[in-house]
Amino acid sequence: MSNDLLEAGLETAPPKTAVPIGLERAVAALSMAALCVITFANVVARYLTDVSLAFTEEYSIFLLVVMTLTGSAVAAAADRHIRITFVTDRLSTGGRRAAAIVSAAASVAMFGFLVWYGGRLTYDQWRFEETSPGLGNPQWIYTVWLPLLSAVVALRVVGRTVRSLKEHR
Repeated sequence: MSNDLLEAGLETAPPKTAVPIGLERAVAALSMAALCVITFANVVARYLTDVSLAFTEEYSIFLLVVMTLTGSAVAAAADRHIRITFVTDRLSTGGRRAAAIVSAAASVAMFGFLVWYGGRLTYDQWRFEETSPGLGNPQWIYTVWLPLLSAVVALRVVGRTVRSLKEHR
């Protein structure tokens, strides 16, 4: 990684985290690659045969959820989420710290809701033996990743907040 890219903000060094983010980065990249391959195969199949590959939509939705949540975990760990700083830039140091804590608490609460309700949904799908509409696979196999990866994102937000507070003492 060149220093020019780092200075321009185009590349960033991996954040110093207690748990490396390499696994989340790899899962997000593999999800994106698989999504591209599946979508490309579906396009080629439709072009050549006028028949769509039915399974691609089911797997694509699953891969989008995995990619989004693992990417969110990486962004949370690296403190790279999109934010509007018009107000916080005008606050004192203490005000910015308070705003960061409120923001982190809101993020943890939101992902906590996803863990709770996603877990309940997954359990219901397992309990009632719900199957997916396209392939007839057990639906919980797709849904279980929502609460699990939401917990990972929430933990990354907590970890980033703790690191940030320690750095700015």
